[in-house]
Amino acid sequence: MSRIPCPGRSAQGGEQVQQDLDAVAVRTWCRLALDALGRAREEIDAINVYPVADGDTGTNLYLTVESAAQAVDAAFTGHEPALPSLAEAMRAMAHGALIGARGNSGTILSELLRGMAQVLAAESDAPHADGHALVHALEQAAGSARRAVAHPVEGTVLTVASAAADSAREARGDGCAAVARAAYDGACTALDATPGQLAVLGRAGVVDAGGRGLVAVLGALVGALSGEAVPLKSAAQGGAAKSGAQPSKSAEGAEGGHTRVEEIGAVGCEDPETGDGGPAFEVIYLLEAPDDSVARLRARLDSLGDSLVVVGGDGLWNVHVHVDDAGAAVEAGVEAGRPYRIRITHFGAGDAHAAGSGRLPRTPRERTQRGIVAVVPGAGLAELYAEAGATTVPARTGEQPASGELVDAIRRAYAREVVLLPNDAELRHTAAAAAEQARAEGVRVALIPTRSAVQGIAALAVHEPDRRFDEDVVAMTSAAGATRYAELAVAERQSWTMAGICQAGDVLGLIDGDVAVIGAEVAATARAVLDRMLAAGGEMVTLVLGDTVPDEVAEELEKHVREAYLAVDTVVYRGSQSAPMLIGVE
Repeated sequence: MSRIPCPGRSAQGGEQVQQDLDAVAVRTWCRLALDALGRAREEIDAINVYPVADGDTGTNLYLTVESAAQAVDAAFTGHEPALPSLAEAMRAMAHGALIGARGNSGTILSELLRGMAQVLAAESDAPHADGHALVHALEQAAGSARRAVAHPVEGTVLTVASAAADSAREARGDGCAAVARAAYDGACTALDATPGQLAVLGRAGVVDAGGRGLVAVLGALVGALSGEAVPLKSAAQGGAAKSGAQPSKSAEGAEGGHTRVEEIGAVGCEDPETGDGGPAFEVIYLLEAPDDSVARLRARLDSLGDSLVVVGGDGLWNVHVHVDDAGAAVEAGVEAGRPYRIRITHFGAGDAHAAGSGRLPRTPRERTQRGIVAVVPGAGLAELYAEAGATTVPARTGEQPASGELVDAIRRAYAREVVLLPNDAELRHTAAAAAEQARAEGVRVALIPTRSAVQGIAALAVHEPDRRFDEDVVAMTSAAGATRYAELAVAERQSWTMAGICQAGDVLGLIDGDVAVIGAEVAATARAVLDRMLAAGGEMVTLVLGDTVPDEVAEELEKHVREAYLAVDTVVYRGSQSAPMLIGVE
């Protein structure tokens, strides 16, 4: 039987307040930054007006931080039961961002993190950093990022990073939380001023998209160090940001009203007279090369195009450039060392081409018209979903799938149209980023925001592949939305909940994500949960049993529903998931 921490009270999102910057604070920073960028992703994509229109700055920043967060989590896992040092956590964060950097904005962010790591990892045995060290790290970050850009321009993320470092100096004696807050405030002020510094931003009435993303990351740092919930800054805040760029609509079924624009460019490079007429391709690759060969590489790439950013060091680099001759940009990398993970995007066509795993598979079989991709907890549920025609992604206990896993599953589905079922509220941002990547590869993706596997089952039950895509998505969304969901879990420790105080070993009944029932054993707790859910009405009960729950419990619950609630049917599945039981009421 699975065990989970009993939900309790904490300063922010379940994380403990940190006064100093240590490894735990770095991990919290990653998680909060990923959440903030997930919530702001579409807005940042929509305001990106400089200098090329490919509308994915928010998505690129999210994917970059996702890679950084995964690297930090891996560092913690590798040290269990001990904790990594601050130096190890910062090196992991910077390395993860470097190898996972996407787009110009993500590449620059990776260099900002690398600059911070150079300072904070200098003393490998130091358990934490004070305010003075954090100020130095922010200064190093701003300088490193500016040096990485071939032709820096004010009014971009570089300006915002420099302002953050300048403001942080004023609070250097007040501790890490105060330094982070000062950096965040300075970055916000600088962001609001960007339309007056960069003509293309002023014409569009928006702030710089990369700078907006950096503000979100710095706000997460404030939250990690102080426990303060920093409000998500909107691009419409301040006099600088007005109506924003007008995104082009894309009908994506369940996301009704979801808008998407082609990102209008990378930050930190020359300000052209117009956003049109630039190079045709974006080329990105990782490069293994000696440090002394990079200066020659920079000069070669600078002669080929613009928006050049080369970041990294110690033999590993991330290269980003906009060019008309993509082959020459890759050849320049070959001359310098060994390029890999090569990704080439044609701005005009809006489709991405990648060397290796980054593109749809080339197979002789015909691509199907429509597919379903679902995240499922447990082999039993995976088999159930597969029988219904879905391509499944396993949800491992304590480890959520990354956006790359979801994109790979969409590719495996090999369909022109895909319905994506995340089946977890915590995966909404990851799933949205994966859907955006797949759309860039020419797949029409509708994301139905299912919060539980039982909602996904309800959606699959009404799926009709021969129906028009929009109609099918609407029907599936309606079925999922009409299904209330519950889950049984076991408390790991004593804590406060919405239903009172729970003790270690108590069986918790969570309805729609909140603890509603505290019981001593599975059957009685499940019965109490069902009574609460059916009090509001229902026609169908779905029970998904975990490995540890005997069939007799399901029989008892079926009998209870049949005798207490007329005309309510019950269907039972053996799911083999980590939770003792999942419950759905339609």
